[in-house]
Amino acid sequence: MPYRPPRQRNLYDPESEKPFKLSRTRLDRFIECPCCFYLDRRLGVDRPPGFPFNLNSAVDALLKTEFDVHRKQRKPHPHYMRAHGIDAVPFQHPELDDWRNNFKGVQHLHEPTNLLIHGAVDDVWQAANGELIVVDYKATSKNSAVSLDAEWQRGYKRQLEIYQWLLRRNGFTVSDTGYFIYCNGDRRREEFAEQLQFEVSVLPYEGSDAWIEETILAAHHCLQSESAPPPRSNGCEYCAYHSARLAAG
Repeated sequence: MPYRPPRQRNLYDPESEKPFKLSRTRLDRFIECPCCFYLDRRLGVDRPPGFPFNLNSAVDALLKTEFDVHRKQRKPHPHYMRAHGIDAVPFQHPELDDWRNNFKGVQHLHEPTNLLIHGAVDDVWQAANGELIVVDYKATSKNSAVSLDAEWQRGYKRQLEIYQWLLRRNGFTVSDTGYFIYCNGDRRREEFAEQLQFEVSVLPYEGSDAWIEETILAAHHCLQSESAPPPRSNGCEYCAYHSARLAAG
């Protein structure tokens, strides 16, 4: 892999009075490894880039298009809402396209830290009682049924909880119950026939944003420091990568 010099733009400056944009992805990075978070946001040394999940992105785009049809009709989706007893409709709002845009998203300026927290939602529904419901799309392909039970899926749950927090900070009443539309590609079919079919599960999740305020404060404290925190005590493969690269010169 060719050497990539440290990024010089979009770095946190402790002396700047301008709000600093911090995405929900980077906030989750801080939870995973404060050292990686610091190297990225303060020094411009990011983790090695991952591979794009183009099929997952295609599923997201198709679901958004499908739900938008029912949004315009102000009707619940017959399979993913009505059939699961969810008394709601896809939410209509003039800023919805911005909320779903990765470079804008739902935003809130956290005044104690001057951090502009933002995140792009997949969808928002509105319950019959007026509460907003955060919805996230996921796609995979596995032989067993999908669930939210794996430890690594805690990041999925934090993602949904941050969206709930952001919408609340924008003045909306948001239900603690969110939903994952989980699409599982069927790999057991006898032939491909130029079609990938999915079994779709609608999984409810009771979120809590109680952890977010203290996490933002801790992330800000980390950014204010003049030195990087130590790597995680249980090890971090990305920190090891950075150390090896620096040692190699």
